Amino acid sequence: MAIHVNWAYKAEAEPIWLTEIQRAAAQTLRHGGYEPDAVDVVILLTDRATVHALNRQYRGYDKPTDVLAFPDGSHDPETGRPYLGDVVIAVPVAAEQAQQAGHTLADELCLLTVHGVLHLLGYDDQEPQARARMWAQQGAILQELACRATMPPL
Repeated sequence: MAIHVNWAYKAEAEPIWLTEIQRAAAQTLRHGGYEPDAVDVVILLTDRATVHALNRQYRGYDKPTDVLAFPDGSHDPETGRPYLGDVVIAVPVAAEQAQQAGHTLADELCLLTVHGVLHLLGYDDQEPQARARMWAQQGAILQELACRATMPPL
């Protein structure tokens, strides 16, 4: 599978995180019309400070967030495979959100992975109409995955 999960948050990620993140990314890619093994995506699990710094540098927001997506669209010069981009998830923020919503961290990571990969596929959530479209796709994918994460309100 061409979904690469890296973790800078802990020395080792929980095995269920890796499994759920890869499943969520693969299903989202399929919804976008891609075979998961035909494209490359990187998902980075990291800390609050790293996401805060990226948010400030690239989005102009001086605060941490749960997930960031950096679409790329280039092609690997060796394989010719499309590189869709990077998804960066702040594990501590995800853990807080999971606790507040009453579901597991694995479910929250699933939700954030789907959300981030949808951004790589061109979905946007800044305008109400675009957000409704994205949330509909996100909800459908989470249901297919049997992910118990509670969707944030529109």
